[in-house]
Amino acid sequence: MLFVLRMLLMGLHFLVAGALGLLLGLCRPFNPDNSRLCARLYALPAMGILGLRLNAQLSPQFEHARPCVIICNHQSNYDLFVLGNIVPPRTVCIGKKSLKWVPFFGQLFWLAGNVLIDRGNPQRARRAILQTTETLQHKDTSIWVFPEGTRNKGQGLLAFKRGAFQMAIEAGVPIVPVCVSTYVRSMNLNRWDSGEVIIRTLPAIPTAGLTSEDIPQLIARCHGQMQAGIASMDAQLRGFTAAIQTDAEQH
Repeated sequence: MLFVLRMLLMGLHFLVAGALGLLLGLCRPFNPDNSRLCARLYALPAMGILGLRLNAQLSPQFEHARPCVIICNHQSNYDLFVLGNIVPPRTVCIGKKSLKWVPFFGQLFWLAGNVLIDRGNPQRARRAILQTTETLQHKDTSIWVFPEGTRNKGQGLLAFKRGAFQMAIEAGVPIVPVCVSTYVRSMNLNRWDSGEVIIRTLPAIPTAGLTSEDIPQLIARCHGQMQAGIASMDAQLRGFTAAIQTDAEQH
């Protein structure tokens, strides 16, 4: 019953937030800070509706690290509501072209200055990547990318695609890894307290002086660091849950 109520409220919230975000986008189209503001519109009420607690372990430099390429693991559609809480200023996202057909959300995603890529058309995808490289170099704006290319559904970090790393090298900007704990497996929307999500930023990885030949090694470095970070956060949450259960049994 609680799950159904939450889904109804989330559906209503998604439409209201989308309408407000679309209005914002129409008032100042393609402003790169629209993305952050719209993300907050979706995320802040949603965390209360879903009953999720956020533990954001962000470095002090994260809000001011631009321009950079932010890479993050991608678990589910709920990522919008979880990660929307921490999107830094002047940060736009890369998404698939089909998003533009989602009512309200697709239109505001475009008006917020985000980049839509047609993955089925390599030439158009390449042009979009060139556009984002120019944005990184000249517009004081960061790019948020899910390098797995699809949702991993909490089954572990998938292999990374090259695009984000190619962009960072061509623009000469650092890569900032962001890790999210595996909340999809533990989230229970039939409880008032659905669970805790940890988000942790890792130290920036410079790309100055690197070339395309360095991409495989760069990918391996980022993937390994993020995998270790996610495992550490998952272990932290398991320890916290075990401590609560032990305390409850003792009382």
